[in-house]
Amino acid sequence: MSATPYDVVEEQLVAYNLQDLDRFMATYAEDVVIADLNGPVTTSGKAALRARYADVFKTHPKNRVDLAHRSVFGNKVTDHEKVYRDGVTLAFEVMAIYTVENGLIARVDFVK
Repeated sequence: MSATPYDVVEEQLVAYNLQDLDRFMATYAEDVVIADLNGPVTTSGKAALRARYADVFKTHPKNRVDLAHRSVFGNKVTDHEKVYRDGVTLAFEVMAIYTVENGLIARVDFVK
């Protein structure tokens, strides 16, 4: 049985909170695109994504996300996320819209 879009995004969130970069990256497509909703692409490709999150995990070793709400519609998963850079204090909230194709996250659009 193949993973559902929900499963893929959940695995990504678990890996993010563990700061397990290899496990986190395993949920993304090679040609992944990260963008601001209705705005510019901020990261393009898996190598650039790895560099981005290697830096996040190094800079914020207690970084974690709490999921406030998740909705799934077809291959789209929308998460309302609360980000804690120090593990305790809410740093910011974001809406992440994940597009899952062929069992991997192909695109993420952030609403900030």
